[in-house]
Amino acid sequence: MPKFKLETLAGFVLCHSVALLAFFPWFFSWTGVFLLFLGILLTGVLGLNVGFHRLLTHRGFTCPLWLEHMLAILGTCALQLSPAYWVAIHRRHHHYADEDKDPHSPLKGFLWAHLGWVLVRSGDMKAKTVIDRYARDLMRDPLYAWLERNYMWIVLPFAVWAVVFVAGYGAIALGGGSAHDALQFASSLVVWGCALRIVVVWHNTWAVNSIGHLWGYRNYDTPDDSRNSLLVGIIAGGEGWHNNHHADPNSAKHGHRPGEFDFSWEMIRLMMWLGLATNVSLPTPNLGSKFKTVAKTVST
Repeated sequence: MPKFKLETLAGFVLCHSVALLAFFPWFFSWTGVFLLFLGILLTGVLGLNVGFHRLLTHRGFTCPLWLEHMLAILGTCALQLSPAYWVAIHRRHHHYADEDKDPHSPLKGFLWAHLGWVLVRSGDMKAKTVIDRYARDLMRDPLYAWLERNYMWIVLPFAVWAVVFVAGYGAIALGGGSAHDALQFASSLVVWGCALRIVVVWHNTWAVNSIGHLWGYRNYDTPDDSRNSLLVGIIAGGEGWHNNHHADPNSAKHGHRPGEFDFSWEMIRLMMWLGLATNVSLPTPNLGSKFKTVAKTVST
């Protein structure tokens, strides 16, 4: 029996409500805007795309454990479940892509694929059940087990909010500013650099699940409905080349053709240049001919 997640709805409403304060001039600061874009890079691109997705889920490359853990912590600060649960859900998505057991297929509609699946969970989508099936490897790591079992994946992002507020308030107060100015500046950092950043990264990620299976073009005749989307490719840092990804899930590079710019791949390339990323998986040669064969097999 599907269960409506009231606590998830509360967090959803809280973050969106605080983010909406960005429309009020009193909560604006250029430092807050800077933290917004820096946070999208750190938690969205490096944390989720590079860390949770291409490293932990698909093992598209290897890196030192300290760096893997750092990327995982950054991804956790995006407030999109624990590393182990996120990985398990995505692995199940690939297992049942656009079938009834797909956690977030648009088979049930755009809104379900975008955010409905986050708010309503069936019994077989409970964290322990899905992690035991798809992400036992992560639970052998003490950090990921700790984040999951102690709900630290919820505590950590909001702890960052507190640190950002205190740092912003202290910077103005110690510089001789008034309490009013310190409160205004600290609030701007939380609104723009924390709440709005989380909301933007949420919808960027969820757009891959919804738009990426409804609208766009296909380079490969995969047996699912995955699509490549220029819009999602831009806003989600290269994750929008979703048909390419479903054709070759273990590849660390999602952009396969000219014009398919993959910012997350550029971050991995930088890590390679620094000697931090090794055993990097690249797109499989002759993918097109492979999936023409698959398409014929499925249609017969």
